Amino acid sequence: MDNSVYANPLITRYASKEMAAAFSDEKRFKLWRKLWIALAEAEMELGLNITEEQVAELKKYADDINFELAEKFEREVRHDVMAHVKAYGSQATRAKAIIHLGATSCYVDCNSELIMMRDALIIIKKKLVNVMDKLRNFALKYKDLPTLGFTHLQPAQLTTVGKRATLWLQDLEMDYYNLVNLENNFKLRGVKGTTGTQASFMELFNGDAEKVKELERRVVAKLGYDKVYGVTGQTYPRKFDYNVLCVLSQIAQSAYKFSNDIRILQNMKEIEEPFEKSQIGSSAMAYKRNPMRSERMGSLARYVISLPMNTAITAGTQWFERTLDDSANRRIVLAQAFLALDGILNIYMNVSENLVVYDKVIAKHIAAELPFMATENIMMECVKAGGDRQELHERIRVLSMEAGRNVKERGLDNNLIELIKGDKMFEAAHDKLTEILDAKNFVGRAPRQTIEFIENEIMPILKENGGDLGLKGEVRV
Repeated sequence: MDNSVYANPLITRYASKEMAAAFSDEKRFKLWRKLWIALAEAEMELGLNITEEQVAELKKYADDINFELAEKFEREVRHDVMAHVKAYGSQATRAKAIIHLGATSCYVDCNSELIMMRDALIIIKKKLVNVMDKLRNFALKYKDLPTLGFTHLQPAQLTTVGKRATLWLQDLEMDYYNLVNLENNFKLRGVKGTTGTQASFMELFNGDAEKVKELERRVVAKLGYDKVYGVTGQTYPRKFDYNVLCVLSQIAQSAYKFSNDIRILQNMKEIEEPFEKSQIGSSAMAYKRNPMRSERMGSLARYVISLPMNTAITAGTQWFERTLDDSANRRIVLAQAFLALDGILNIYMNVSENLVVYDKVIAKHIAAELPFMATENIMMECVKAGGDRQELHERIRVLSMEAGRNVKERGLDNNLIELIKGDKMFEAAHDKLTEILDAKNFVGRAPRQTIEFIENEIMPILKENGGDLGLKGEVRV
């Protein structure tokens, strides 16, 4: 690596080699040649003056990209597609005259970009379901472990650690189906010509519209697809880019929520992300165990969440059949959105698989708040024994205020239960306090909800994608 120039950290630090390869020049230009081969072969099959020898020569050099020559030509002609046409023709000399026949630059540009994004979405989907699988395991393992629920970041009714994990899972479930919907409605630009009218192909086939339509069908089939946009200008609709980045943004939003929750829980010392033996939390404070993985997830997620606006502006400012002010922008934003999200999911897999739960700290925090939550149960037990509900309510309110002062003003433990044990008005409940204060009595259906949600909604997704499970999350630095 040349350390004297800027290196994109998405490549050097965060994204996987697999995702980096999905947007590489090698992949892009091999797709261009694959598209030119498919076009020439289909044109030959439909009667144009193209020989099998020419198609065979194109195939011979399909993967042998002469990058340096293409770069030389681009500096001369200032047109990347024509530079690669010339470079390809310098190898496949017998086919030189028929490369790109009837096509516009966006035939290779748009179709290749769509295929690259489709392949990248497959990588994202695979990692997404692996995160879901790891969270599934975590949720089931801790489905019965009571923990404080929080609303407004203030202690509320109890839930369980596993039930809380289903909230993270449900966010990802929604993202999964949005991604699947995107896949199910995926289309190539097809073979449409300069302004989308197919005029050049009508000329080549002497006005035979059926052959022009068949040409598009055959080309797309040779690429392994069957759907194309019914109409286009010069490019495929740029709104599709917006749709893609919205799905990526939604996944990033889910990851951001998870990472924030983990950071707060780590501050409370209840749950901790993995921390390696030789890992340093602070250059100054040697004792620190900073949640660097979760912080990195949030940092990258913030970037991805911001990107759909960029593609929305591009979609809204396309003039008539197209304008080229989208090109340089899209080279950056599309690839980097996928690279950043790939980095997020790598970390998400790593953290969700290696979360550390400190159940004794969780129990301590419950013990500090549960007496307040149990007052209704204690009061009802005394009412059943003949006590006056209104008098009991007033008395327990007074004791609760005293216990609250003990915690807030004196910095001591919550002593409400001791106060209740020393008050004869609550004598009927004294022998039952241990039973009443069992935290599992306050979690409602949380354990069953966890099981039912996973069985009914998550397992069908995991079974459908079973062959993709088993990935490990890599944190490179």
